[in-house]
Amino acid sequence: MQTSIPCTMMRGGTSRGPYFLANDLPRDWETQKQVLLSAMGSCTGQQIDGIGGATSLTSKAAIISVSDSPDADIDYLFAQVSIDDMSVDTAPSCGNILSGAAPFAIESGLVRAQLGETLVRVRNLNTNSFIHVLVQTPNGFVNYEGETQIDGVEGSAAPVMLNFLNVAGTKTGKLFPTGQLKDTILGTEVSCIDAAMPMVLIPATSLGIKGNESKQTLDNDKNLLTRIEAIRLIAGEKMGLGDVANQVIPKVGLLSAPQQGGNITSRYFVPHNCHASHSATGAICVSVCSAIPGTVADDLILPNLPSQNAQKNKQIIIEHPSGKITIALNMTLNQETSQIHQAGLVRTARRLFRGELYVPSKVWTPLTLQVG
Repeated sequence: MQTSIPCTMMRGGTSRGPYFLANDLPRDWETQKQVLLSAMGSCTGQQIDGIGGATSLTSKAAIISVSDSPDADIDYLFAQVSIDDMSVDTAPSCGNILSGAAPFAIESGLVRAQLGETLVRVRNLNTNSFIHVLVQTPNGFVNYEGETQIDGVEGSAAPVMLNFLNVAGTKTGKLFPTGQLKDTILGTEVSCIDAAMPMVLIPATSLGIKGNESKQTLDNDKNLLTRIEAIRLIAGEKMGLGDVANQVIPKVGLLSAPQQGGNITSRYFVPHNCHASHSATGAICVSVCSAIPGTVADDLILPNLPSQNAQKNKQIIIEHPSGKITIALNMTLNQETSQIHQAGLVRTARRLFRGELYVPSKVWTPLTLQVG
């Protein structure tokens, strides 16, 4: 006899995965992890024995609950479920999967829909940060259909506005964890920055590439991947993250000048292969780095930003393998520190199916079923 678990499969931004209510999952993390691995079909090559899609963008999960924080309506826990081994990483967050969290919470009755639009205040448990999400709810129901298009997803849908609050140092406690705008690692100049996502940002040309190569070209360049990983491991130590050999953070971004009318080009690594488009939190990190003079992005961003102290309301358009993503920043720059008050971007989401997911009873049998 298998154990059934209520589940909603959603596309959030350019990612896809199952969304669960926390109360429908086991309480202890070790059992919960085994449930997620079984649900996705991990360690079975192509995740044939589960609902995962055998890519890093489709082996993700979201766990949602009512928040006990006065500043949030719901808590959101993101899980990156490994494809090839029995590991589940909750250290990073995912802004794309986050795009589906607020609609899911409304549809699940955790948040009451308003007429027109509904603001859902989200606490991200991965990073203990807060995001205000605006969902289209005409007539008091979530609307998924609309004319908003995001690169990396075919067609159009209703917009989901994500406003990330106070994104500086969400994982390390510091915007620049090493204390420097630039560091030199293995002879390569980099910027180690933590804004929504800890990242190591590297000028692409310093690694012998242009920076606008396709995902396939970059994934097939084994020498490049080896060099990136060597830099990432040292950067992780310098950023106070310890030994990151078995972690997915810090992520890596290879930066270059824009070619298609944007402000900067980024190839985002997750971390051992190139993202097919770009993560939302990674885009925030790249945009913040691009807006601060003295980083490795300073010589690459077009047009160049003024360096005087000022309140900044700036849109940064990042070019990626599938198109572009735009980040709206509200930040204060001065000579001693930089404060990022808010970083906003538009995503879309769509509910794909809702029903019951089954895992073997040996993985988890709820106590109520055991008693029954």
